[in-house]
Amino acid sequence: MAKPVIKAIYIQLVILASCLMVIGLWATRFPYPSPVIMDFLTPQKRWPTQQVADWVTSGNIDEGFMSFFYRDPDRLVPVGNNMVAPADGQIVAFDSKDGTNYMVIALTFWDVHVQRSPVGGTIVAIEDAGDRLMDGEGRDFVYLKDKVSPVQKVVTIDSEWGMINVRLITSLLARRLEVFHEVGDKIEKGERLGLIHLGSTVVLDLPGDLVPLVKVGDRVVAGETIMFRRED
Repeated sequence: MAKPVIKAIYIQLVILASCLMVIGLWATRFPYPSPVIMDFLTPQKRWPTQQVADWVTSGNIDEGFMSFFYRDPDRLVPVGNNMVAPADGQIVAFDSKDGTNYMVIALTFWDVHVQRSPVGGTIVAIEDAGDRLMDGEGRDFVYLKDKVSPVQKVVTIDSEWGMINVRLITSLLARRLEVFHEVGDKIEKGERLGLIHLGSTVVLDLPGDLVPLVKVGDRVVAGETIMFRRED
């Protein structure tokens, strides 16, 4: 009888130790998810917004999150005379001013952050614009109101659609912008264009006569979602 009792006690001690370890891991990460359950959560729940913001502020960003953030999946670019989304994210505005339309796509921490060219053509300009960081997304963009604009890189593409600007815009938590090409480069529709580090916004400046196939509130996929189409 002694051996079964000892075995039972041993099993109970192992279970108790495992429970204490799980509780300890949870306590050290509170209020954020424990490593024990992270693999079972969606990215948004695995790395909550406030936790990522704290990492960015401190400069000490979790390696697992960064590996996820810098993923760069291939995309199936649709054929035909169409314009595709330049970024993953949600369309939060479609504004017009002085004959130009502005399609605004907001990115979250969990979207793919590699931008793609919406059209094929030639890059004729890459300009730095703006002089201040801003926070929040939406319709109230200062560059639409003749005021100081947020920090951004504006890539101008000469295409069959006319001159198309792709604006990569920073926020308080996204301070670095990268463009993969130089002025004079030929670029294909859906080709990788640039990268915004940790969030923010992409805006398309478009000729005012274009009618979108997407609407505010839609989520789009860079290089795949058709935003405008013309008859061949």
